[in-house]
Amino acid sequence: METNMENRILRRTEVQFMTGLATSTLYAKMRAGEFPSSIKLGRRAVGWKSTDIEAWIQKCMEAENE
Repeated sequence: METNMENRILRRTEVQFMTGLATSTLYAKMRAGEFPSSIKLGRRAVGWKSTDIEAWIQKCMEAENE
């Protein structure tokens, strides 16, 4: 499967749209080490590397096919 991994920062709403995860689930999975960590962008802003999120989605899809 070909992926289009470009380096950009995704904000929470984009991550939620891509993954289908609710905010509370997203942060719970981060705490459990099951989801990529966010990076601090400012005092009250965080984001995620698009490559990390795309890799996580790919990993979930591969696990589903096993």
